[in-house]
Amino acid sequence: MSGLALVSTFCPDRVGLVSAITGHLFDSGINLRDATFASLGSGAEFSAVCELPGGLSVDAVQASLSAVPELAGAQVKVTPFAFDPAPGPQTLVTHRVEVSGGDQPGLIARLSDIFTQFGANIVRLDAQTLPDRSGERYSLRFSVAIPPERAEVCLSAVANTAETLSLNCKTESL
Repeated sequence: MSGLALVSTFCPDRVGLVSAITGHLFDSGINLRDATFASLGSGAEFSAVCELPGGLSVDAVQASLSAVPELAGAQVKVTPFAFDPAPGPQTLVTHRVEVSGGDQPGLIARLSDIFTQFGANIVRLDAQTLPDRSGERYSLRFSVAIPPERAEVCLSAVANTAETLSLNCKTESL
């Protein structure tokens, strides 16, 4: 019987990192379920819910993953995963929302509060500071599950907030 584990790594970003991590996990007989990777400044973070084959402990996975050359100096953490790995209805993305423009302190808090008010669940969030001709541009992308009966008013509230702050807002229904 397999067990579930959460595998998390944080280290300097480099080419081949995802390949090295996922290749090592595959070679160890580990099946990936939900997984994410992100460059964060000059660092990189990888996290995945993993199905461990019988007899393979989280300590053994952590030790072997820590020995992968591409993860030299990385923070590697492998822990039992106690949640249901099957996605629930609140994780099914119904809309993507992108807001961009000048950096606004508190923007993520403000927009996430709007989603909360309308019963929307944030499934993924990505925020980046990007170079722009006029300096820097802040780009924020949400993948959200919005209840159908609240979608129109929720997206209007997000768009109105972005407009008030002189930001661009694009929405996509899936």
